[in-house]
Amino acid sequence: MKPLLSKIPFSSDSSFLYKKLECDYFNDPWHFHKEFELVMINRSSGTRFIGDNVSSFKEGDLTFIGSNIPHMLRNNEEFHRRKGKSGASAIYIHFTKDFLGKHYFEIPEMKLVNRLLQRSSLALDIHGKTKKYTTAKLQDMFEQDPTRRLLSLLEILIQLSQSNEMRPLLSTGYSANTIGDTERINNVFEFIMDKYTEQIYVQEIASKLNMSVAAFSRYFKHRTRRTFSDYVTEIRIGHACRLLMENNCSISEVSYQSGFDNLSNFYRHFKKIVGIIPKEYRDRFLKVSA
Repeated sequence: MKPLLSKIPFSSDSSFLYKKLECDYFNDPWHFHKEFELVMINRSSGTRFIGDNVSSFKEGDLTFIGSNIPHMLRNNEEFHRRKGKSGASAIYIHFTKDFLGKHYFEIPEMKLVNRLLQRSSLALDIHGKTKKYTTAKLQDMFEQDPTRRLLSLLEILIQLSQSNEMRPLLSTGYSANTIGDTERINNVFEFIMDKYTEQIYVQEIASKLNMSVAAFSRYFKHRTRRTFSDYVTEIRIGHACRLLMENNCSISEVSYQSGFDNLSNFYRHFKKIVGIIPKEYRDRFLKVSA
C-alpha cells in the first residue's frame, strides 16, 4: 500500500486551508502532502497511522504533522456500528513553509517557529495548556474572515513554538524527508501495516527490497533504532491495547487478533511494554471510563 500524494485545495482568498470536516467516518487513504497539517479531532475515535507510529486517537486529540509524512485515520469497528448516530468531525489547517513568502520563517522573529516546523518532521502530539489554547483558537477561527484567520494561525504557531507540552510520535530514526530513501522505508512501514496482525517474516520484506536479511536488519535498526522484531511487537501491543479498550473479547482472543500465536509470549511482551498485564490494563480503562 503506497502512500498517495494528495493535492490540498486552497481557496482564492486564502494562502492556507482551514477546514471543519463533518462526515460519517474518516476514510482518507494512506496519503501524504507537502503541506504541514494541524488536526484536531472534534468527534470520533479509532486508530491513527502516522509515519511509523500506530496508536489510538479520540475526541480532543491535537496533532501537528510535518511535511510529506504519510498518515491516515481509521475508525474502529464499534464506531462503524454506531454510524449515523454521531459521525466524525475534525478541524484541519494545511499550509506550506513558504505560504507567507519564501524566507518568512527565516527572519529572526520567526526563529522559534522555524525550529517548530523542523521538529514537526517527527509529528507532534500536543497536550496541556498548549492544547487547550490551540483548541480554543481553532474553534474561534470558524467564524473569522481570512485576514483574522491568518493572524490566528500565526498566534497558534508562536504558542506552539514556545511550548514544552508536545511529544514526538515518530521514532528518532524516521524521516519522511530523507533524500533518496523515502520510498524504501515507507514500503517497509506499509508492509508492516498490512501484515502486523498475521505471521510476518523478515525474509519476505527483505526480499521485496532486494536485500539480504542481514543487510535489511542493519538498515532497519539504523533507521528506527529498534530491531524489526521489536518494532512489530510494539505495533501489535498497541493494537492489543485498542482491542482491550474497545470490546469484550477474551485475553486469548485479543492475543490472537494482535498477531501473537503464543499467549505466554503475549503476556510477556505486554507487561514489558505497557508495564502491567492485559487484564489489569482493561480493568483500569473500564474503571476510568465508567
